[in-house]
Amino acid sequence: MSSTESLVERSLGPIGQIPLGEGRAFHVADHHIAVFRLREGGLAATQADCPHRGGPLADGIVGQNSVVCPLHAQRFALATGLAEVGDCDISVYPCRIDAKGDIVVTIPA
Repeated sequence: MSSTESLVERSLGPIGQIPLGEGRAFHVADHHIAVFRLREGGLAATQADCPHRGGPLADGIVGQNSVVCPLHAQRFALATGLAEVGDCDISVYPCRIDAKGDIVVTIPA
């Protein structure tokens, strides 16, 4: 996300819909986003499709603050989106749990 873009927060529903150590894909406005519930606590949100060949990142292996694409083992840092294995990066989005226990993600308007 560019620092000049307008941003909006969107609620995605209760945190309980994502088991610890897993991810789920969401369509939010025009964005396809993967949200991960980390075993260490906290959340991470990225683009949902691997830029390498469109693999579903929400179905990938989550651990050590990274996600591995289930199709071709590309690995990305969840905090930055930088490729740890592979040659293409992914977009990341700020996310949090609100007072009601719902996931809130910040996306470009």
